[in-house]
Amino acid sequence: MEKRSLGNSGISIDPFVFGGNVFGWTIDETTSFQLLDAYVDSGLDCIDTADVYSAWVPGNKGGESETIIGNWLIKTGKRDKVILATKVGSPMGEGKECLSKAYIVQAVEDSLRRLQTDYIDLYQSHRDDANTPLQETLEAYAQLINQGKVRAIGASNYSAGRLKESLKLSADYGLPVYNTLQPEYNLYDREGYEKELEPLCRENNIGVITYFSLASGFLSGKYRSEEDLSKSKRGNGIKKYLNERGHRILSALDQISQEYNATPAAVALAWVIARPGITAPIASATSVEQLNELTKAVQLNLSQEAVDTLTQASSY
Repeated sequence: MEKRSLGNSGISIDPFVFGGNVFGWTIDETTSFQLLDAYVDSGLDCIDTADVYSAWVPGNKGGESETIIGNWLIKTGKRDKVILATKVGSPMGEGKECLSKAYIVQAVEDSLRRLQTDYIDLYQSHRDDANTPLQETLEAYAQLINQGKVRAIGASNYSAGRLKESLKLSADYGLPVYNTLQPEYNLYDREGYEKELEPLCRENNIGVITYFSLASGFLSGKYRSEEDLSKSKRGNGIKKYLNERGHRILSALDQISQEYNATPAAVALAWVIARPGITAPIASATSVEQLNELTKAVQLNLSQEAVDTLTQASSY
C-alpha cells in the first residue's frame, strides 16, 4: 500500500481516512475503540475528526468525537501510529465559531486537551469565514506551527476563489500554506470539485481528502427506492440521488463490484482513490465488519477500463 503526501507538508498517509464523525453519535466509546483498533491493526493510519463532532446530537455540546479519540490514544499508546486531522471554525456554541486568530488560538487548546496529545498533524479550517481576513487566519496557524502544536494546515469547504486568494497571501507574506483541501466528492457529486477546485489543487500540489465519499451511503447500494430511505437516519438526505443518473451509477457499481468480488461501497471508494490528484477518501463505519469491507478499497487497484466505466456512468 503506497502512501500519499498531504501536499507539500512532508506528511504522508495511506489512501483511506477514517471519518470520526460517528464517534459519540451513532456508536459509543466501546465500539469506537474496537473500530479504531481494527483500523490501525489493518495498517491504515489517518483519522479525521472536528471539534464540532457531534454537537448535533441531543445532549451533546461538541467535542465528543475528539474526546473518544483522545481516550483511545491514552488507553492504547498508539499516538505514534496515527496521523490526526481535526478542524476548527464550525459553531461550538455562543461566541464559538469563526476563524479569527483569538478564537483559533483558544480552540486548538480545547482540541489538544480532548485529544490528549500535544500536537495535531493536520489542522483544518472547517468552513470559510467571510468575516475574518484570510491573512489573520493564516497568521494564527503560523503561531501554532511555530509553537509545535500543529504540523500542517488544510482547508475544508472553500471555494476555488477563496482558496486561490489564501495561497497568494501565503506566498506574498511567507505564511503557512493550505496543504490540503477537504471537498465533497464522490461518483455522484463530481461537478462542484472537478470544474474549478481540481485544476487549482493539482496545479498547486494540494492534497485532496474527500468527504461524503459514499454520497451519504447512497453508493453502498442499500438505497434503490424511496421505500429503502427508512433504513437509516440518513435516509432523507439520500432521496435526491434516486433518479436516472443515480440508478445508472448503481448499475455500473454492481457490475464492477461483481468483477472484483467487493461491495459497491468499496468500489466507489476505489474509484475516488484512482482519480488523479486525490490523496484519500474519508469514510466512516459503525462495525468492524463494515470497516473491513470499506478498507478493501485500498487493495482493489481498479483497471483503467473499470475506472472509465464508472466515470462514464456518472458523467454529468
